[in-house]
Amino acid sequence: MSDYASELEALRDRAREQGELAPLTQALYDALEAVRAEGVVEEKGEFPGRFGMISGAPAMQAVFELIERVAKSDVPVLVNGETGTGKELVARALHERSRRAKKVLLAENCAAVPANLLESELFGHKKGAFTHAIADRPGHFVAASGGTLFLDEIGDMPLEMQSKLLRALETGEVRPVGASQTVHVDVRVVAATHRDLAVLVKERRFREDLYYRLNVVRILLPPLRERAGDVALLTRFFLTKLVGPGAEVTPEALAALTAFRWPGNVRQLENELRRAAALYRGRIELTDLSDEVQGKP
Repeated sequence: MSDYASELEALRDRAREQGELAPLTQALYDALEAVRAEGVVEEKGEFPGRFGMISGAPAMQAVFELIERVAKSDVPVLVNGETGTGKELVARALHERSRRAKKVLLAENCAAVPANLLESELFGHKKGAFTHAIADRPGHFVAASGGTLFLDEIGDMPLEMQSKLLRALETGEVRPVGASQTVHVDVRVVAATHRDLAVLVKERRFREDLYYRLNVVRILLPPLRERAGDVALLTRFFLTKLVGPGAEVTPEALAALTAFRWPGNVRQLENELRRAAALYRGRIELTDLSDEVQGKP
């Protein structure tokens, strides 16, 4: 019997012993039973999911399958998803299942680096190329050669830098700031964004040729609100880590968590449960949740 089936049986046994299901047990049983009815759970261990992402939702199962299929290829991958949906986890999964797994995975958030420094971060610089350039620096493309480079929030990259990135992808060469010679690199690029790049292309805010260069394979991560049953599963998962096995949630609190839209997705849910766990007094009460999740103005 699989771990998943064993867990459902354990819930049934508890129901027989108690005469009725405890509130949290009932909620989790309903969520798990709904997932099993879909026939999509491929469970390894106690919680359904793969690649460090907990989910039994059909949309996420499709994501897991696509990751598995494309990981061994060297083609660029574009990951689309709202903030907090796990874009960096996808990049890590692609890297760890590729032929580059023994090499380095480097990540850069293109929205977090000032435009005048992003070129140096990616391509490196020579000593004296600009103020405070006191030594040669290789840059991410050189440092990650043989491995994978994850470019997060690629939609926020300045247009001038986009043209330089396109050239690097087309030629497999980069030129450090202040250098006269190019350096050959062998890097697989995984790019991610919460923006719709096709719209940015129409608005002339993103290069069309770079868009097609990056969008060879597209992985779309669904928001948490569209992953049926996953809020209950993730609640149990996070509370097991934060409080311990058997941590309880009142039905009112679980209902509020399930009904909330989670604009920050899994990251926001985890932070909400960290807050609740800090207030834990034997179980998570509705009043342990933030006013936003409770629906208060």
